[in-house]
Amino acid sequence: MKKGNGLRAIFAIPLLLAIVSIVGLVVALTGDGVRDAASWAALAIPVFAVGWAMRARRT
Repeated sequence: MKKGNGLRAIFAIPLLLAIVSIVGLVVALTGDGVRDAASWAALAIPVFAVGWAMRARRT
């Protein structure tokens, strides 16, 4: 691993999950219909990521 890539490697996925969560929350507040479905999908991604991480850690 190159020097200087440590923080990028550590925080890339959590930052991506935070951005997806924020986008999902904003979309949920700004519209109905298709936007509701998009917000549900965006907010489900971090939940599935946590579930995947917990399952991967047990095995």
